Amino acid sequence: MMEYIGATGVPVKFNRVPIKDGIDFHFILSFAIDADPAGNYQNGKFSPYWIETLTPDSVAAVKARHSNVKALASLSGWSLGNKVLRWYDPKDRQLWISNAFSSLKSIIKKYHLDGIDIDYENFPKRNVSTPSFTYCIGELITLLKNQSLISVATIAPFYSTSLPYIELYQQYGAVIDYVNHQFYTDKVKTPRGYLEAFKLRAKQFDGGKVLPSYEVDGRGIQGEAFFDALKLLQENGIEVNGVMIFSADASDSNGYYYERKSQEFLLNSTTAV
Repeated sequence: MMEYIGATGVPVKFNRVPIKDGIDFHFILSFAIDADPAGNYQNGKFSPYWIETLTPDSVAAVKARHSNVKALASLSGWSLGNKVLRWYDPKDRQLWISNAFSSLKSIIKKYHLDGIDIDYENFPKRNVSTPSFTYCIGELITLLKNQSLISVATIAPFYSTSLPYIELYQQYGAVIDYVNHQFYTDKVKTPRGYLEAFKLRAKQFDGGKVLPSYEVDGRGIQGEAFFDALKLLQENGIEVNGVMIFSADASDSNGYYYERKSQEFLLNSTTAV
């Protein structure tokens, strides 16, 4: 189970989110950004911008209460305030990697994190090859894992960013654990449409690592149709190895209905993780 948390300014807290035993629950803190508060890029020097209620102590506390919980930092996201964030080609790739490693090492240790999620959503051109992204991010993940600073790495592509992420996955898939594809951007609103979208993404990435995703009160498939889609995936021989939800911030007002039901679905599934 993957859950983005902390990106929208809602004063959400970990202890409000229902967490069931017997399932791996990954909180994805949103976002750590390679920019100063004004949106000026810092050449790989990341800073945390998630809501202040998600403190280092609160991360440690939820992990102490639930041994099945891990916490990740998501890198970039769509924007910082009014500044739309983009991947940029570093003039010195090795310096960017070094800066990113050092700054993320500090964040990981301070916030007791277990991994990172890659969520760059804008590139110089839509769906074109981005060698610097592949190399810098792939080497960063590899370095963090080789130094035992993280145990989990995920990526979060969507329809218009698929190519850069496919290239990243093709070259560095061995160090990427899950693909949090943003299916809610694929404009599918029926279980059958969701099935076809999932089949496509499973071909582009390792199907066993691709997680179905849902946006609370947002885009794409909504309501009970999402769970109908999960059942349809299983009926067609597709392993549902987890669920990604965006986000805990939106669910805070509805009692975390989709988190509860998603975990029940996974726990009742023979493929639950």
